[in-house]
Amino acid sequence: MSRYTGPTTKLNRRFRQNIFNTSKGEERRPYPPGIHGQTTRRKVSEYGVGLNEKQKLRMMYGMTEKQFRLAFEKAKRMGGVAGDNFLRILETRLDNVVYRLGFANSRAAARQLVAHGHIRVDGRKVDVASFATSPGEKIEVRDRTSSKQLATRAIEEGQSRAAPAWLNATPEQLQGQIVREPAKEELPTDINVQLIVEFYSR
Repeated sequence: MSRYTGPTTKLNRRFRQNIFNTSKGEERRPYPPGIHGQTTRRKVSEYGVGLNEKQKLRMMYGMTEKQFRLAFEKAKRMGGVAGDNFLRILETRLDNVVYRLGFANSRAAARQLVAHGHIRVDGRKVDVASFATSPGEKIEVRDRTSSKQLATRAIEEGQSRAAPAWLNATPEQLQGQIVREPAKEELPTDINVQLIVEFYSR
């Protein structure tokens, strides 16, 4: 399945959660989209619950099904708790790090910022959104007027959003550094990753 590019509000209503972290997610209709959204009350199977959680996380990070499955297989091979490993892999993708540093106000915008060559990692341009970052690496916005304008606007619009403790953000310099890997308690808590592990273990 390809990456989703449709209406974000529709998916926010489907999952009953603002998974894209945008103002468009502030939807007041508390029922699923579609003509039968208000009346349909179907019982969801165990398989359906796992599938729903998997799709929610995949769309949160803007990944294709193949990318998502490969990341999960990598997490399983790492040893330890597969679910925590999986979330760490997703959190340390370059596009997500750019989003967490505040250089973009959504993961989709961060992915575009990376793909268009506005980001450097340790001084070299990286335009692959799925690039796996590591502790110690410095992430910075390229020294170009267009790059700086995009990042500065995002920082100004998202001032209330602080970077997590595993990142050291210096927004005034349009830079940040990965201090360490995210701890278990710093991983996303609005996803039941165990359901995803069970879904892929069928």
